[in-house]
Amino acid sequence: MSPELLLLLADRAGTFVFALSGGVAAVRLRMDLFGVVMLSFLPAVGGGTLRDLLLDQPVFWLEDTVVLGFAAAGGLVAFFAASAVDAFKPLRWADAMGLALFAITGAAKAAELGYGLVVVLLMGTITATFGGLLRDVVANREPLIFKEDIYATAAMFGALIYAILVASPATQTLAFAGGCVAAFLLRGAAIIWKLELPKPRG
Repeated sequence: MSPELLLLLADRAGTFVFALSGGVAAVRLRMDLFGVVMLSFLPAVGGGTLRDLLLDQPVFWLEDTVVLGFAAAGGLVAFFAASAVDAFKPLRWADAMGLALFAITGAAKAAELGYGLVVVLLMGTITATFGGLLRDVVANREPLIFKEDIYATAAMFGALIYAILVASPATQTLAFAGGCVAAFLLRGAAIIWKLELPKPRG
């Protein structure tokens, strides 16, 4: 599988699951159909938009409008299948999967443009977290990025594993998979066992 196709598939999947997390948040706030779809767009495209602006690249959804369809689909699924979706309490897990996928797509885009490790890590983290931050602010909720310690950290960890693997003899596919799995497992472990980073005493 070519790196370009892999990046495209990961971006599509990340867009849908992040949109689903936004849609679920909107449904829980009893928003109407328009509100649900609109809120689903924020986590789906927010992080990638900021990434592209910072990297001085064309904003991805302006050139690839199909991605907006995936974002809308996530919102519609959340709206019309609200009971089924909410029964599985998917918000954190959909968010964790979107976090992992977007962290790697952001890191990969920076790496392909020739940036060094620090920028690769930052772009991976921004892509994965900024849209969720927008979602939570608009939904008037305490942002996960501030509430959950192992959140942006998980995105950065996944981006780091990707950067290490892509610089090694490993294939691009393995680097993508390794980075995604690393970010998802760390975020999942934090959800299950309530892991936290050290905090100041007193």
